[in-house]
Amino acid sequence: MIGPGSAIAIGVVALLIFGPKKLPELGKAMGSTLREFKNATKGLAEDEDDSKKVVETKKVEEK
Repeated sequence: MIGPGSAIAIGVVALLIFGPKKLPELGKAMGSTLREFKNATKGLAEDEDDSKKVVETKKVEEK
């Protein structure tokens, strides 16, 4: 995990590299990217659960 000192250092470096006008845009882009990734992985997990249910149902029907 990142400690508070490391987080502050990263923030200062980002501020120096990108400037104060670009940081909000980068934050929004990062947030939307993380949201899309979370939704995609959630969809994959749901698809996996659905496929397991289908396999289990087929096994029960075969008996």
